Amino acid sequence: MSRPINISNHPFRFLLYLEWVLLIISAFAVLIPSHFQRFNNQSIELTILSLLIFGLMGLSLPTNNKKIKVIYTIIEVILILFISFYNTKPSGRFFPFLYLVLVTRSCFIFQMQGRLIITALSFILFMVSLSQRKPPRVSVQIAPFIQERFLFYNFVVALLFGLALVFVLMLMNTILSERKSRDELAIANEKLRQYALKIENQATLEERNRIAREIHDSLGHSLTALNLQLETAQKLWQSNPEKAQTFLARAKELGSKALQDVRQSVSTMRSHPLQEQSLEKAITNLAENMQRTTGILPMLKINLAYPISAEISTPIYRIIQESFTNICKYAQATKVKLELTTTDTTLYLLIEDNGKGFDLGQNTTGFGQQSMRDRTLALGGKFNINSTPGSGCQIKVEIPLLRYRQ
Repeated sequence: MSRPINISNHPFRFLLYLEWVLLIISAFAVLIPSHFQRFNNQSIELTILSLLIFGLMGLSLPTNNKKIKVIYTIIEVILILFISFYNTKPSGRFFPFLYLVLVTRSCFIFQMQGRLIITALSFILFMVSLSQRKPPRVSVQIAPFIQERFLFYNFVVALLFGLALVFVLMLMNTILSERKSRDELAIANEKLRQYALKIENQATLEERNRIAREIHDSLGHSLTALNLQLETAQKLWQSNPEKAQTFLARAKELGSKALQDVRQSVSTMRSHPLQEQSLEKAITNLAENMQRTTGILPMLKINLAYPISAEISTPIYRIIQESFTNICKYAQATKVKLELTTTDTTLYLLIEDNGKGFDLGQNTTGFGQQSMRDRTLALGGKFNINSTPGSGCQIKVEIPLLRYRQ
Protein backbone atom coordinates (compact mmCIF):
# COMPACT_ATOMS: atom_id res chain seq x y z
CA MET A 1 0.00 0.00 0.00
CA SER A 2 1.59 3.27 -1.16
CA ARG A 3 1.89 6.38 0.95
CA PRO A 4 0.01 9.61 0.13
CA ILE A 5 1.95 11.94 -2.15
CA ASN A 6 2.94 15.10 -0.28
CA ILE A 7 5.48 17.86 -0.64
CA SER A 8 8.24 15.77 0.97
CA ASN A 9 7.95 12.74 -1.33
CA HIS A 10 6.43 14.30 -4.46
CA PRO A 11 8.04 12.53 -7.45
CA PHE A 12 7.94 15.68 -9.61
CA ARG A 13 8.33 18.73 -7.43
CA PHE A 14 8.29 21.11 -10.41
CA LEU A 15 4.67 20.11 -11.17
CA LEU A 16 3.69 21.17 -7.66
CA TYR A 17 5.37 24.52 -8.19
CA LEU A 18 3.63 24.87 -11.55
CA GLU A 19 0.25 24.32 -9.85
CA TRP A 20 0.90 27.20 -7.50
CA VAL A 21 1.96 29.44 -10.37
CA LEU A 22 -1.32 28.71 -12.16
CA LEU A 23 -3.31 29.30 -8.97
CA ILE A 24 -1.55 32.63 -8.39
CA ILE A 25 -2.40 33.66 -11.96
CA SER A 26 -6.01 32.67 -11.29
CA ALA A 27 -6.03 34.74 -8.10
CA PHE A 28 -4.72 37.79 -9.96
CA ALA A 29 -7.44 37.26 -12.57
CA VAL A 30 -10.00 37.50 -9.77
CA LEU A 31 -8.48 40.66 -8.32
CA ILE A 32 -8.12 42.52 -11.65
CA PRO A 33 -11.23 44.70 -12.12
CA SER A 34 -13.50 43.89 -15.03
CA HIS A 35 -14.44 46.55 -17.55
CA PHE A 36 -17.98 45.25 -17.68
CA GLN A 37 -18.80 43.80 -14.26
CA ARG A 38 -17.36 44.08 -10.81
CA PHE A 39 -17.11 41.73 -7.89
CA ASN A 40 -18.32 42.66 -4.51
CA ASN A 41 -15.78 42.20 -1.72
CA GLN A 42 -17.51 39.12 -0.32
CA SER A 43 -17.39 37.37 -3.71
CA ILE A 44 -13.69 38.13 -4.08
CA GLU A 45 -12.88 36.83 -0.60
CA LEU A 46 -14.82 33.60 -1.10
CA THR A 47 -13.21 33.02 -4.49
CA ILE A 48 -9.68 33.60 -3.13
CA LEU A 49 -10.48 31.33 -0.16
CA SER A 50 -11.66 28.59 -2.55
CA LEU A 51 -8.47 28.94 -4.59
CA LEU A 52 -6.41 28.69 -1.42
CA ILE A 53 -8.22 25.53 -0.30
CA PHE A 54 -7.86 24.05 -3.77
CA GLY A 55 -4.13 24.79 -3.70
CA LEU A 56 -3.61 23.37 -0.20
CA MET A 57 -5.31 20.14 -1.26
CA GLY A 58 -2.51 19.62 -3.74
CA LEU A 59 0.00 19.32 -0.91
CA SER A 60 -1.28 15.82 -0.10
CA LEU A 61 -2.68 13.48 -2.75
CA PRO A 62 -4.38 10.22 -1.64
CA THR A 63 -3.10 7.08 -3.36
CA ASN A 64 -4.03 4.17 -1.10
CA ASN A 65 -7.82 4.13 -0.81
CA LYS A 66 -10.27 4.28 -3.70
CA LYS A 67 -13.08 5.81 -1.66
CA ILE A 68 -10.86 8.58 -0.31
CA LYS A 69 -9.54 9.30 -3.80
CA VAL A 70 -13.10 9.69 -5.16
CA ILE A 71 -14.15 11.99 -2.28
CA TYR A 72 -10.99 14.03 -2.73
CA THR A 73 -11.71 14.49 -6.45
CA ILE A 74 -15.37 15.41 -5.82
CA ILE A 75 -14.30 18.15 -3.41
CA GLU A 76 -11.89 19.49 -6.05
CA VAL A 77 -14.65 19.56 -8.67
CA ILE A 78 -17.04 21.34 -6.25
CA LEU A 79 -14.43 24.01 -5.55
CA ILE A 80 -13.84 24.55 -9.28
CA LEU A 81 -17.58 24.82 -9.92
CA PHE A 82 -17.94 27.31 -7.08
CA ILE A 83 -15.09 29.43 -8.41
CA SER A 84 -16.43 29.28 -11.96
CA PHE A 85 -20.14 29.88 -11.36
CA TYR A 86 -20.49 31.63 -8.00
CA ASN A 87 -19.66 35.10 -9.18
CA THR A 88 -20.87 37.12 -12.09
CA LYS A 89 -17.45 38.12 -13.33
CA PRO A 90 -16.37 36.49 -16.61
CA SER A 91 -14.33 33.63 -15.25
CA GLY A 92 -13.03 32.31 -18.54
CA ARG A 93 -9.81 34.16 -17.88
CA PHE A 94 -8.70 31.74 -15.16
CA PHE A 95 -10.81 28.63 -14.66
CA PRO A 96 -9.12 26.62 -17.49
CA PHE A 97 -6.00 26.54 -15.31
CA LEU A 98 -7.94 24.81 -12.54
CA TYR A 99 -9.09 22.05 -14.87
CA LEU A 100 -5.50 21.49 -16.03
CA VAL A 101 -4.42 21.20 -12.40
CA LEU A 102 -7.30 18.78 -11.77
CA VAL A 103 -6.21 16.54 -14.66
CA THR A 104 -2.58 16.66 -13.53
CA ARG A 105 -3.49 15.58 -10.00
CA SER A 106 -5.79 12.82 -11.27
CA CYS A 107 -2.82 11.27 -13.09
CA PHE A 108 -1.09 10.78 -9.73
CA ILE A 109 -4.23 9.48 -8.03
CA PHE A 110 -5.96 7.21 -10.58
CA GLN A 111 -5.06 4.64 -13.18
CA MET A 112 -5.72 5.21 -16.87
CA GLN A 113 -9.49 4.71 -16.69
CA GLY A 114 -9.87 7.22 -13.89
CA ARG A 115 -7.62 9.71 -15.68
CA LEU A 116 -9.76 9.53 -18.82
CA ILE A 117 -12.94 10.07 -16.80
CA ILE A 118 -11.52 13.15 -15.04
CA THR A 119 -10.24 14.54 -18.35
CA ALA A 120 -13.64 14.08 -20.02
CA LEU A 121 -15.41 15.61 -16.99
CA SER A 122 -13.06 18.61 -17.08
CA PHE A 123 -13.82 19.22 -20.74
CA ILE A 124 -17.58 18.93 -20.16
CA LEU A 125 -17.48 21.39 -17.26
CA PHE A 126 -15.36 23.73 -19.33
CA MET A 127 -17.91 23.61 -22.16
CA VAL A 128 -20.73 24.31 -19.70
CA SER A 129 -18.80 27.29 -18.31
CA LEU A 130 -18.01 28.48 -21.82
CA SER A 131 -21.67 28.30 -22.79
CA GLN A 132 -22.43 30.82 -20.03
CA ARG A 133 -20.18 33.38 -21.65
CA LYS A 134 -22.15 36.00 -23.59
CA PRO A 135 -21.17 39.13 -25.42
CA PRO A 136 -21.06 42.20 -23.18
CA ARG A 137 -24.31 44.10 -22.93
CA VAL A 138 -24.31 47.37 -24.79
CA SER A 139 -27.00 49.89 -25.52
CA VAL A 140 -27.03 49.19 -29.23
CA GLN A 141 -27.99 45.98 -30.96
CA ILE A 142 -25.08 43.65 -31.73
CA ALA A 143 -24.54 42.97 -35.38
CA PRO A 144 -24.95 39.33 -36.50
CA PHE A 145 -21.36 39.10 -37.75
CA ILE A 146 -20.11 40.08 -34.27
CA GLN A 147 -22.19 37.32 -32.72
CA GLU A 148 -20.79 34.88 -35.29
CA ARG A 149 -17.26 35.98 -34.42
CA PHE A 150 -18.01 35.50 -30.77
CA LEU A 151 -19.31 31.98 -31.38
CA PHE A 152 -16.29 31.19 -33.54
CA TYR A 153 -14.03 32.51 -30.78
CA ASN A 154 -15.72 30.20 -28.27
CA PHE A 155 -15.31 27.27 -30.66
CA VAL A 156 -11.58 27.96 -31.05
CA VAL A 157 -11.18 28.31 -27.28
CA ALA A 158 -12.97 24.98 -26.72
CA LEU A 159 -10.87 23.26 -29.36
CA LEU A 160 -7.60 24.60 -27.95
CA PHE A 161 -8.60 23.69 -24.43
CA GLY A 162 -9.52 20.16 -25.50
CA LEU A 163 -6.14 19.78 -27.20
CA ALA A 164 -4.46 21.16 -24.07
CA LEU A 165 -6.22 18.57 -21.91
CA VAL A 166 -5.16 15.76 -24.25
CA PHE A 167 -1.59 17.07 -24.28
CA VAL A 168 -1.46 17.29 -20.47
CA LEU A 169 -2.90 13.79 -20.14
CA MET A 170 -0.44 12.27 -22.62
CA LEU A 171 2.47 14.19 -21.10
CA MET A 172 1.65 13.02 -17.59
CA ASN A 173 1.18 9.43 -18.75
CA THR A 174 4.58 9.56 -20.45
CA ILE A 175 6.28 11.10 -17.42
CA LEU A 176 4.73 8.62 -14.99
CA SER A 177 5.48 5.66 -17.26
CA GLU A 178 9.10 6.77 -17.58
CA ARG A 179 9.33 7.20 -13.81
CA LYS A 180 7.80 3.78 -13.23
CA SER A 181 10.20 2.18 -15.73
CA ARG A 182 13.15 3.92 -14.07
CA ASP A 183 12.05 2.72 -10.62
CA GLU A 184 11.59 -0.84 -11.91
CA LEU A 185 14.99 -0.66 -13.58
CA ALA A 186 16.57 0.54 -10.32
CA ILE A 187 14.96 -2.36 -8.45
CA ALA A 188 16.10 -4.81 -11.12
CA ASN A 189 19.63 -3.39 -11.00
CA GLU A 190 19.72 -3.74 -7.23
CA LYS A 191 18.53 -7.35 -7.45
CA LEU A 192 21.09 -8.00 -10.19
CA ARG A 193 23.83 -6.43 -8.04
CA GLN A 194 22.87 -8.61 -5.09
CA TYR A 195 22.75 -11.67 -7.32
CA ALA A 196 26.15 -10.83 -8.83
CA LEU A 197 27.56 -10.36 -5.34
CA LYS A 198 26.13 -13.71 -4.33
CA ILE A 199 27.62 -15.37 -7.41
CA GLU A 200 30.95 -13.67 -6.74
CA ASN A 201 30.97 -14.92 -3.16
CA GLN A 202 30.06 -18.41 -4.35
CA ALA A 203 32.79 -18.32 -6.98
CA THR A 204 35.29 -17.13 -4.37
CA LEU A 205 34.29 -19.98 -2.06
CA GLU A 206 34.64 -22.53 -4.86
CA GLU A 207 38.03 -21.08 -5.78
CA ARG A 208 39.19 -21.36 -2.18
CA ASN A 209 37.99 -24.95 -2.03
CA ARG A 210 39.82 -25.72 -5.24
CA ILE A 211 43.04 -24.16 -3.97
CA ALA A 212 42.69 -25.99 -0.65
CA ARG A 213 42.30 -29.24 -2.52
CA GLU A 214 45.27 -28.46 -4.75
CA ILE A 215 47.42 -27.72 -1.68
CA HIS A 216 46.25 -30.92 -0.01
CA ASP A 217 46.82 -33.08 -3.09
CA SER A 218 50.14 -31.64 -4.28
CA LEU A 219 51.84 -29.91 -1.37
CA GLY A 220 50.63 -32.44 1.19
CA HIS A 221 51.90 -35.33 -0.91
CA SER A 222 55.25 -33.62 -1.50
CA LEU A 223 55.76 -32.82 2.18
CA THR A 224 54.82 -36.37 3.23
CA ALA A 225 57.31 -37.84 0.76
CA LEU A 226 59.90 -35.28 1.87
CA ASN A 227 59.46 -36.30 5.49
CA LEU A 228 59.91 -39.99 4.61
CA GLN A 229 63.09 -39.24 2.65
CA LEU A 230 64.54 -37.28 5.56
CA GLU A 231 63.66 -40.01 8.07
CA THR A 232 65.33 -42.64 5.89
CA ALA A 233 68.41 -40.47 5.39
CA GLN A 234 68.63 -39.95 9.15
CA LYS A 235 68.56 -43.70 9.78
CA LEU A 236 71.22 -44.41 7.13
CA TRP A 237 73.50 -41.50 7.99
CA GLN A 238 75.74 -43.52 10.30
CA SER A 239 75.66 -46.90 8.57
CA ASN A 240 75.53 -45.89 4.87
CA PRO A 241 76.33 -42.20 4.28
CA GLU A 242 76.40 -42.51 0.49
CA LYS A 243 72.88 -43.95 0.34
CA ALA A 244 71.77 -41.32 2.85
CA GLN A 245 73.08 -38.65 0.46
CA THR A 246 70.86 -40.11 -2.24
CA PHE A 247 67.79 -39.78 -0.03
CA LEU A 248 68.80 -36.22 0.91
CA ALA A 249 69.11 -35.29 -2.76
CA ARG A 250 65.66 -36.71 -3.37
CA ALA A 251 64.37 -34.76 -0.36
CA LYS A 252 65.82 -31.59 -1.85
CA GLU A 253 63.95 -32.24 -5.12
CA LEU A 254 60.72 -32.79 -3.21
CA GLY A 255 61.30 -29.58 -1.24
CA SER A 256 61.78 -27.64 -4.49
CA LYS A 257 58.59 -29.15 -5.87
CA ALA A 258 56.69 -28.25 -2.69
CA LEU A 259 57.96 -24.68 -2.94
CA GLN A 260 56.82 -24.53 -6.55
CA ASP A 261 53.37 -25.80 -5.55
CA VAL A 262 53.12 -23.09 -2.89
CA ARG A 263 54.09 -20.40 -5.40
CA GLN A 264 51.54 -21.72 -7.87
CA SER A 265 48.79 -21.69 -5.23
CA VAL A 266 49.68 -18.12 -4.23
CA SER A 267 49.69 -17.09 -7.89
CA THR A 268 46.26 -18.61 -8.34
CA MET A 269 44.90 -16.61 -5.42
CA ARG A 270 45.86 -13.27 -6.97
CA SER A 271 42.87 -11.11 -7.82
CA HIS A 272 44.30 -10.07 -11.21
CA PRO A 273 46.13 -13.08 -12.67
CA LEU A 274 46.94 -11.33 -15.94
CA GLN A 275 48.90 -8.61 -14.08
CA GLU A 276 48.00 -5.92 -16.65
CA GLN A 277 49.48 -8.01 -19.47
CA SER A 278 47.69 -9.17 -22.59
CA LEU A 279 46.02 -12.55 -22.77
CA GLU A 280 48.51 -13.69 -25.43
CA LYS A 281 51.48 -12.81 -23.21
CA ALA A 282 49.90 -14.50 -20.16
CA ILE A 283 49.33 -17.71 -22.14
CA THR A 284 52.93 -17.61 -23.38
CA ASN A 285 54.13 -17.35 -19.77
CA LEU A 286 52.02 -20.39 -18.83
CA ALA A 287 53.57 -22.34 -21.69
CA GLU A 288 57.09 -21.38 -20.58
CA ASN A 289 56.28 -22.44 -17.01
CA MET A 290 55.11 -25.80 -18.32
CA GLN A 291 58.36 -26.20 -20.25
CA ARG A 292 60.40 -25.49 -17.14
CA THR A 293 58.32 -27.97 -15.13
CA THR A 294 57.93 -30.86 -17.58
CA GLY A 295 60.30 -30.11 -20.46
CA ILE A 296 57.30 -29.87 -22.82
CA LEU A 297 56.82 -26.63 -24.76
CA PRO A 298 53.17 -26.38 -25.85
CA MET A 299 52.50 -25.49 -29.47
CA LEU A 300 50.57 -22.23 -29.39
CA LYS A 301 48.32 -20.88 -32.12
CA ILE A 302 46.72 -17.62 -30.97
CA ASN A 303 44.74 -15.47 -33.40
CA LEU A 304 42.66 -12.77 -31.69
CA ALA A 305 41.01 -10.38 -34.15
CA TYR A 306 40.46 -7.73 -31.44
CA PRO A 307 41.24 -7.21 -27.74
CA ILE A 308 39.27 -9.37 -25.30
CA SER A 309 37.74 -7.70 -22.25
CA ALA A 310 38.81 -8.64 -18.74
CA GLU A 311 35.36 -10.17 -18.15
CA ILE A 312 36.25 -13.00 -20.49
CA SER A 313 40.07 -12.98 -20.67
CA THR A 314 40.49 -13.79 -16.96
CA PRO A 315 38.21 -16.89 -17.05
CA ILE A 316 39.90 -18.06 -20.26
CA TYR A 317 43.29 -17.67 -18.59
CA ARG A 318 42.08 -19.69 -15.61
CA ILE A 319 40.74 -22.45 -17.87
CA ILE A 320 44.08 -22.70 -19.70
CA GLN A 321 45.99 -22.60 -16.41
CA GLU A 322 43.85 -25.41 -14.99
CA SER A 323 44.28 -27.46 -18.15
CA PHE A 324 48.08 -27.10 -18.12
CA THR A 325 48.17 -27.96 -14.41
CA ASN A 326 46.21 -31.17 -14.99
CA ILE A 327 48.45 -32.09 -17.92
CA CYS A 328 51.58 -31.59 -15.81
CA LYS A 329 50.22 -33.62 -12.90
CA TYR A 330 48.39 -36.49 -14.53
CA ALA A 331 48.67 -36.71 -18.32
CA GLN A 332 52.28 -37.85 -18.78
CA ALA A 333 52.11 -36.21 -22.20
CA THR A 334 54.93 -35.44 -24.60
CA LYS A 335 52.98 -33.02 -26.84
CA VAL A 336 50.52 -30.28 -25.99
CA LYS A 337 48.69 -28.06 -28.47
CA LEU A 338 46.68 -24.90 -27.75
CA GLU A 339 44.59 -22.97 -30.27
CA LEU A 340 42.82 -19.72 -29.36
CA THR A 341 40.95 -17.94 -32.15
CA THR A 342 38.08 -15.48 -32.51
CA THR A 343 35.45 -14.66 -35.10
CA ASP A 344 33.08 -11.71 -35.13
CA THR A 345 30.79 -13.47 -32.66
CA THR A 346 32.63 -16.33 -30.94
CA LEU A 347 35.87 -17.23 -29.19
CA TYR A 348 37.17 -20.78 -29.70
CA LEU A 349 39.66 -22.50 -27.40
CA LEU A 350 41.15 -25.93 -28.09
CA ILE A 351 43.63 -27.72 -25.81
CA GLU A 352 44.95 -31.17 -26.76
CA ASP A 353 47.57 -33.51 -25.33
CA ASN A 354 48.82 -37.01 -26.24
CA GLY A 355 48.92 -38.21 -22.64
CA LYS A 356 47.54 -41.33 -21.08
CA GLY A 357 43.99 -39.98 -20.98
CA PHE A 358 41.31 -41.13 -18.58
CA ASP A 359 37.81 -42.55 -18.41
CA LEU A 360 35.31 -39.70 -18.14
CA GLY A 361 32.78 -41.98 -16.46
CA GLN A 362 35.19 -42.97 -13.71
CA ASN A 363 36.70 -39.53 -13.11
CA THR A 364 34.95 -38.70 -9.82
CA THR A 365 37.59 -36.31 -8.49
CA GLY A 366 37.63 -33.87 -11.37
CA PHE A 367 37.17 -30.67 -9.36
CA GLY A 368 39.34 -28.73 -11.80
CA GLN A 369 37.30 -30.03 -14.71
CA GLN A 370 34.09 -28.85 -13.03
CA SER A 371 35.68 -25.48 -12.34
CA MET A 372 36.51 -25.05 -16.04
CA ARG A 373 32.98 -26.05 -16.99
CA ASP A 374 31.46 -23.59 -14.50
CA ARG A 375 33.61 -20.73 -15.77
CA THR A 376 32.53 -21.45 -19.34
CA LEU A 377 28.84 -21.70 -18.51
CA ALA A 378 29.02 -18.47 -16.49
CA LEU A 379 30.02 -16.71 -19.73
CA GLY A 380 27.15 -18.31 -21.63
CA GLY A 381 29.51 -20.62 -23.49
CA LYS A 382 29.88 -24.32 -24.25
CA PHE A 383 32.40 -26.68 -22.63
CA ASN A 384 33.26 -30.09 -24.01
CA ILE A 385 35.95 -32.57 -22.94
CA ASN A 386 36.85 -35.78 -24.76
CA SER A 387 39.23 -38.39 -23.40
CA THR A 388 39.72 -42.16 -23.33
CA PRO A 389 42.47 -44.17 -21.65
CA GLY A 390 45.57 -44.17 -23.86
CA SER A 391 44.25 -41.56 -26.30
CA GLY A 392 45.07 -38.27 -24.65
CA CYS A 393 42.60 -35.53 -23.83
CA GLN A 394 40.89 -32.78 -25.83
CA ILE A 395 39.12 -29.71 -24.33
CA LYS A 396 36.92 -27.45 -26.46
CA VAL A 397 35.49 -24.14 -25.27
CA GLU A 398 33.19 -21.76 -27.17
CA ILE A 399 32.34 -18.33 -25.76
CA PRO A 400 29.91 -15.82 -27.35
CA LEU A 401 31.62 -12.43 -27.67
CA LEU A 402 28.85 -10.02 -28.62
CA ARG A 403 28.30 -9.01 -24.98
CA TYR A 404 32.00 -8.81 -24.17
CA ARG A 405 33.63 -7.11 -27.14
CA GLN A 406 35.43 -3.87 -26.34
